[in-house]
Amino acid sequence: MAHIIPFRGVRYDPSRAGETSDLVAQPYDRIGEEEQKTYYERSPYNIVRIIKGIAQPGDNGENVYTRAAAYLRKWLDEGILVRDETPSVYVYHQEYSFGGERLVRKGVIALGKLEPERVHAHEKTLKGPKEDRLRLMHATEANFGHIFMLYSDPERKADEALAAVIDGIAPTIEATDDLGNLHRVWQVTDPAVIETVQSTLADKDLYIADGHHRYETAVNYMHECEEKGWTEAAPESFDVRMMTLFNIDLPGMSIRPINRLVHGLSNYNAASFLDQAQEDFEVERFDSFTAWQEAVHAGHARHTFGCYTDGIFATLTLRDEGLMNRLITGDRSTDYKRLDVSILHAAILEKLLGIDAAALEEQRNVTYTVDAEHGVTMVDEGKEQILFLLNSTSADEVKRVADHGEKMPQKSTDFYPKLLTGLVLSKMEIKKPS
Repeated sequence: MAHIIPFRGVRYDPSRAGETSDLVAQPYDRIGEEEQKTYYERSPYNIVRIIKGIAQPGDNGENVYTRAAAYLRKWLDEGILVRDETPSVYVYHQEYSFGGERLVRKGVIALGKLEPERVHAHEKTLKGPKEDRLRLMHATEANFGHIFMLYSDPERKADEALAAVIDGIAPTIEATDDLGNLHRVWQVTDPAVIETVQSTLADKDLYIADGHHRYETAVNYMHECEEKGWTEAAPESFDVRMMTLFNIDLPGMSIRPINRLVHGLSNYNAASFLDQAQEDFEVERFDSFTAWQEAVHAGHARHTFGCYTDGIFATLTLRDEGLMNRLITGDRSTDYKRLDVSILHAAILEKLLGIDAAALEEQRNVTYTVDAEHGVTMVDEGKEQILFLLNSTSADEVKRVADHGEKMPQKSTDFYPKLLTGLVLSKMEIKKPS
C-alpha cells in the first residue's frame, strides 16, 4: 500500500554554503518571529528564506513566495544547492534527550506516491496553513519540509538492510539543532537495499504523524496539475511527496503533549469553574508546580488533567468514562472517545467553558504550548486565563484512531524532535503543455 520511490535529492554544498547547522531550520509552523530573525542572521543561505520569509512593506507583486522561488533558483544556479545525480533514499537518524534518556530515532527519507485513500491521517487541519503552503508550492514547485510518516514492521526488514549499508560509514550530512539534538543523514544508492525498502513497505499502511497540512496541500496541488493537463517529467514531480518514514516498532519514538491555554472568556471566575468541574471530575489542589505536574503524569491512565488558573494548581480526574458516550454522539469509536484530548475538548472546553468546535477552528479562545512553565507564566501575566496540562497521546493511540478513519482534534500530538527542514529537498519536474 506504500509506494516508495528513490529520488535525486537537492542538498546544500557545504563548501559553498557553509556549516549545515547554520543552514537548516525547524519546520515552518515552529518558527516564530524570534526564531525567524535568528535564522536570517545565522546564514544568508538559511532555508528559512524559502520556507518562511520575512514580509516586506509594500509586498504585492513581489512577496515572500516570489522571493522564495528566486532564492531557490539563485542557489541552484550558483551551486549553493546541488541535485544528486543518482536516485537515492536517505537514512535519517535523530539522536536526542527525552525523559532523562538519550535516544535515537531512525528513519528513511524517500518520495511517497500521493495516495490519500491509502494514507491514514489522525488530526484535523486548518484552512490558513494549507493556503500558505499551496502558495509556496505554486511559486517554487518543490518540497522542503518532510511528511513524518509511521508504519509498522515488527520484523524490521527495511531497518536492518539500511543499518547494514551505513554501518561504519560517516554520515553524508550532519547538523545539530538549537535544542542540542543531533541529526545525521546517509545517502543510499544501492539498488538492492532500495528494493528491500520498497518491497518491505509495499503492503504497509502509512500514518501521518506530523505534516497533515503539507500532505493535504500536496494532494490539492496534484489535483490542480492534473486538471491543467500537466504530466510528470521525472520521478520527482507533483504526484509524489518527500516524506520520512519511521517504523513504529523501533525504539526512540517520543511524543510530547500539547497543552491548552484559554483566553477571552467573559465573566470567567476560577472558583466557580472548579466548583462546576466537580460534577464530572475529581478536583484536587496542590501547593507547588512540581507536585501538580507529577500528579498529572501519575494520573495518565485515569484521564487526569492539570488546570492552572488564578494562582491555583489543580488536577481534574474524570469520574466516569461513560460521560463521553453521552457528550460525543454519532459514529465515533470508543478509541476516539477515550483520548484525553477528546475528553478535554468535549467535557471541559465545550461543556463547562462554552468553547465549541467552531471556536477552536477559528482559533478564538485557545492557543497551544508544549512548555508548562511558559503556560503558567502566561496565566500569571494575565495574557491567558487557564492552562490545561495534558498527558501525551501514544503512538498506538494515533494508529488505532487512524485505523477507524477518524481524526483527532487539532494539536493532539507533538512528535519530538521535529524533522529539520533543509537537510534534503525535492525539486519537481513537470511537463506543461504550451
